[in-house]
Amino acid sequence: MASVRRRLCLGVLPALAAAFLCSPPALAQRSALFEDAGKPEWKEAELKLPPLPSEPDLIPLYVSPSATARFFIDAKSLSLADDGVVRYTLVVRGSGGAENISYEGIRCETAERRLYAFGRPGGEWVRSRNDAWLRIEENAFNRQHAVLAKEYFCPPGMARPALAQIVDALRREAGLR
Repeated sequence: MASVRRRLCLGVLPALAAAFLCSPPALAQRSALFEDAGKPEWKEAELKLPPLPSEPDLIPLYVSPSATARFFIDAKSLSLADDGVVRYTLVVRGSGGAENISYEGIRCETAERRLYAFGRPGGEWVRSRNDAWLRIEENAFNRQHAVLAKEYFCPPGMARPALAQIVDALRREAGLR
């Protein structure tokens, strides 16, 4: 009988210890030990929509040889906020003549993008209904976001460039400098 009790205790004690260590308070304490205590919680800056773009301020953006649309960045709308988000107006012109204008942001720290608003004829912005932060994916459908992030806003292995450096790089690539 004593050996049965000993086996039962040996089986129950590790299970109880595991349950205690995996309980929410224990997990919170354990994860708090490994978190950067000096890093404040990220808070996005207040959104201020820019004026809609004008043709002289548009810089062509090369996306890929297979792209059927043409892409442009409005130089005057580019901004670097204290929250680490690069915001810009993107103009997309389809081969059939359709044009889409959007105000977007890219957060380098998390490799995410956000769609804030769409431009409408008549000079007004309409806020996007789906403005959640989305992971930037390298695919043909949204290649423009990957190009902007990797080549201009958040170059891998480098510090985030200043606004003037971003504009210069865009202009240089477009052959405007």
